[in-house]
Amino acid sequence: MAELDKREAKSEIDRLREELRYHEYKYYVEDNPEISDSEYDELMNRLIELEEEFPEFKSEDSPSARVGGRPIDAFEKVEHSQQMLSLDNAFNGEDLKDFASRVEKNLAAGTEYDYIVEHKIDGLALIIRYENGSLKLALTRGDGQVGENVTANVKTIAAIPLKLNRELDIELRGEVYIPEDRFKELNEKRLDAGQEPFANPRNAAAGSIRQLDPKIAAERPLSFLAYDIINLEAGEQVKTHLDELELLEEAGFKVGWYQQERSVERIIEICNNWIEKEEELNYGIDGMVIKLNQLELREELGSTSKAPRWAIAYKFPAQQKTTFVKDIIISIGRTGALTPTAILEPVEVDGSTVSRATLHNEDEIRRKDVRIGDKVLIQKAGDIIPEVVKVIKDVRTGDEQEFIMPDSCPACGSEVFKDPDEAVHRCLNVGCPAKLREKIIHFASRDAMNIDGLGPSIIDKLLEAELISDFGDLYYLEHGELADLERLGDKSAQNLLDALKRSKERPFDRVIYALGIRHVGSRTASLVTEEFSSIDELKDARIQDLSAINEVGEVIAESIVNFFANDENLEVINKLADAGIKMRLEEDKDEVKEIFSGMNFVLTGSLDNYTRKEAKEIIEDRGGRVTSAVSSKTDILLVGANPGSKLGQAEENNVRIIDETEFENILKEV
Repeated sequence: MAELDKREAKSEIDRLREELRYHEYKYYVEDNPEISDSEYDELMNRLIELEEEFPEFKSEDSPSARVGGRPIDAFEKVEHSQQMLSLDNAFNGEDLKDFASRVEKNLAAGTEYDYIVEHKIDGLALIIRYENGSLKLALTRGDGQVGENVTANVKTIAAIPLKLNRELDIELRGEVYIPEDRFKELNEKRLDAGQEPFANPRNAAAGSIRQLDPKIAAERPLSFLAYDIINLEAGEQVKTHLDELELLEEAGFKVGWYQQERSVERIIEICNNWIEKEEELNYGIDGMVIKLNQLELREELGSTSKAPRWAIAYKFPAQQKTTFVKDIIISIGRTGALTPTAILEPVEVDGSTVSRATLHNEDEIRRKDVRIGDKVLIQKAGDIIPEVVKVIKDVRTGDEQEFIMPDSCPACGSEVFKDPDEAVHRCLNVGCPAKLREKIIHFASRDAMNIDGLGPSIIDKLLEAELISDFGDLYYLEHGELADLERLGDKSAQNLLDALKRSKERPFDRVIYALGIRHVGSRTASLVTEEFSSIDELKDARIQDLSAINEVGEVIAESIVNFFANDENLEVINKLADAGIKMRLEEDKDEVKEIFSGMNFVLTGSLDNYTRKEAKEIIEDRGGRVTSAVSSKTDILLVGANPGSKLGQAEENNVRIIDETEFENILKEV
C-alpha cells in the first residue's frame, strides 16, 4: 500500500471512523448488519494502523478505543451530578393501585397525564455523560451519591456511541447487560477453556464492567439499553418521557421495550403478562418500571429522600429456590440432541410452578455432580427453562442415585450417537417423532417464520389429530379441520390461517433459518443466501463452495450439504415451494418500483403486521427514507397503536398521517 502524506492520512482516518460508526449502529442498534465481522475487523485494524503511524490524529471518540486501553490500579470515585435514587417496589396489583392513587391524589384535579411502562433490565446501571456529542465519562451507580469511573471499559461496548449523531451535552442513564444467546456462547467458551462458567448474565456483565484491564471488558459480549435522560443542554425541547426516549434513539442509542398507558388496570395486566413472556426476550428482566410520562408533573410530585414519587418498580417474584430432584429424564431437540432434564419437587419460581430444570448434557451433570434425590438450588434468571445452579451436598443421605445416559433414543428406540468432539448425545433417526415436534416449534418461532398463534400446545393438537406430518403441511390446513380441534373454534382457526398466509412473505434467509439446518442460525442463513440466491442453487452447493463464505466453516458447510442430500427434507421443501413460500432472494431494489422516491417517513407506535425494522426496509426498498424525528422535511408519518409525541408534532407541521391499513393499500396499488 502506498505511503500517505499527513493530509491523505487524516482524510483516510476520518473516513474509516465514520464507516466504523455506521456499521456499529447498524449492528448494535438496528440489529441489521451490512458487513461480516471479519470485514469490520479489517476496517478497525487499518484505522489502528494509521493512528499508530500518525499519533497526532488520535481521538478519544475514535472507534479504535473499543479495543481497550491500559490496565489501571483502581477505579476513581466520582460524585454524581445529582443523587441516583432507587425506586420504590410493588409486588402485586394492589401495590400498583396504591401507587396510582398516590399520584392522582397529589396532582391537581382534572390534570391530564399517563404512564410509560418499561422493562426493568436485569443488568448494571450506568450513567454516561457526553460533551458536544463525545463520550466523556461513564460511572456506575455506586451508593447513589458517588460512583466508579468505568469510562475505559464502557468505551469497549460497541452499543454505546463514542460520538453521538448530534453534538449534544447530555447525561443519560441505561443498563449494561449481556444478551442471553451471547451469554450461553460465553459460558461455552469458558467451559472449553477449563474455566468456571458465570452464574448468570447480570453477574457476568457487572464483573466485566469492573475489570481493571479494559481489554478483558472488550472481550466480553456486553450491550447497552438507554432508558433515561438525567441532564440535557438548554434549548432541547423534551416535555415527556416519550420525547426523551425518541431523542435517545435519534442520538444513536438502542432503547428497550416500552408502552404508553393511562389505566392502572391495564398496567397490571401488562406486568402480569410479562411474567409469562419474559423468556421471549434476549435479555433478562426482573420486573417492570412504571413512570409518569409528563416531565413537568414529575417535578411537581418530587421525591422522598430515597425514591421519586412519580415512578415505581414492579418486582417479579424471587428468582432462586431450593427443591429436590425426583428423577432425571431425557428430552429430544429438533437436531436430535438428547438433553437431560431434572424432574423436580414442584416449587414456585419467578411467578410460576416449576417442576423441571435443564441439566444441559452429561458433562454438566458430572461437573455439578447432580444425582436423583439431591437437594438443589434452581434459578430462572431469564433462562428459557430453569436450571440447576448447584447441589446442596451437606444434606445427602447416601440414597441418591447417579444418572447414566441412555444408549438408545427414548422416543424412537434408535441407537444414540456421541461425537467425541461434542458434549451432546444425539438420535440420528430422521423420523423420530420427538424431533419433529421441536422442528415445527422452531419453524414457527419469531426469528424464523413468525407464525403468530402457533405455539407448542396447538402444534401438539395438530400432531395428535394427524393433521400434519411435517411443517410443510401447515400451509395445507383447512378452516374446518382446525375449527374442530379442541378449544380452537372458528375465530382462532381463521386467525391461524391468516398468520400462515402472512408468513409466506418472510424473506428467503428467514426461510432457510426456519428449516432448522444444524449449526445454521439466522446470521449464517443471511450470509449463505447472499451467495446462493435460490433454493436450487443452495441444493447444488458443494462443501468447498459454502466453506469459502466468510464466517461459514467446514462444519456448517457439511451440515448444509447433508441436509439437502436427505430426500425427506427435499420433500418438505417442495411442499413449501408449492404453497408459495419464498425460495429465492427478492428482486433487486432497482427492480422494485420506487413509489416513495425522495419521501421522508417517520414511524411511531406499534404496527400489527410489521416490526419497525421490516417497515423501514419496505420503505427504503421503494426509494423512501426513514428518519427518527418529525420535522418540516417529513412527508409521511406512519402511525401504529399507542403513538408517541410524534403524532402531535406531525399535526403541527401539517405532515400527512397514514395508518397501517392505508400503508398496505399504497403497497398493493403498485
